Amino acid sequence: MTVLVNLIVTLGMLYVVPAGLRLIDPAGLRTAARLWPVPAALGALCLWLPRGIPATVLAALYAAAALALATRAPARLLEARRRSRADGSAGGAPPRTTVSGPAEVAVCTALVSPSIAATALVAERAGYRLFGFDLDILALTVPHFHFAGFTAALVAGLVCRAGATAPAIAPGSATLSRWAAYSVPGGTLLVLLGYFVDDWAELAGAVVLTTGMWAVALLTWRDIRSGVRDRTTGALLGTSAAVLVATMLLALWWAAGEATGITHPTLTWMAATHGLGNALGFALCSVLAWRRLTVD
Repeated sequence: MTVLVNLIVTLGMLYVVPAGLRLIDPAGLRTAARLWPVPAALGALCLWLPRGIPATVLAALYAAAALALATRAPARLLEARRRSRADGSAGGAPPRTTVSGPAEVAVCTALVSPSIAATALVAERAGYRLFGFDLDILALTVPHFHFAGFTAALVAGLVCRAGATAPAIAPGSATLSRWAAYSVPGGTLLVLLGYFVDDWAELAGAVVLTTGMWAVALLTWRDIRSGVRDRTTGALLGTSAAVLVATMLLALWWAAGEATGITHPTLTWMAATHGLGNALGFALCSVLAWRRLTVD
């Protein structure tokens, strides 16, 4: 399992995060996206070293970059709130800004998520049971917050933005996109809180996160993919939507099993199915597709 998890995390660090930053804000985050591979390479390298001081130092350098990225989130939220107030005082917000709130909540969650992953990475590489968690749980927290945290929230925000530019694509799309933009960050937070509370709280988070991700899948398949002429982009979007249905069902099964004691997959099996599917089928395909959409 360790090799597979390390490969998934490496993909997230070196490609998914910097590509995602360009999708969030091509101008404002351009420098951060261009420089990100440097600390990401250090973070990826520490995964393959034995636990100890060298690995911990490299992880700490990556964590410093992740924390610096997280500091961008409050300013973005304040700016979104300022724009919303300005639009309201001007007599009504145009369609684009009516969803700036939920979209910004989602993308700001994406900006913060790598810092949570990096904090867990530092502790795991140091062999320190942060908050009493087993080292295996800390190790799995790293990919979880690069993908369920960063990429899921990013895509939910992008879908919400897209719904703002074409709100009449399908009845209820705008409402559903706002739900996705709020529920994906909310579900991710609830799952994190569940680590500290109990398995039932984690199950509640999994339910919220899953419904949000299924909303993203539906909107991607029904609204965004259907309007794309390029076959490759359409195939990438379709794959990401279809994979989400299966991988999030696995997440629900695992969380329900932990809470109720029913038979459920092991962590190793989840890494090989849920984790790999989300990394390649959802995250990578989504980022590649949205970059193609941006270029087009």
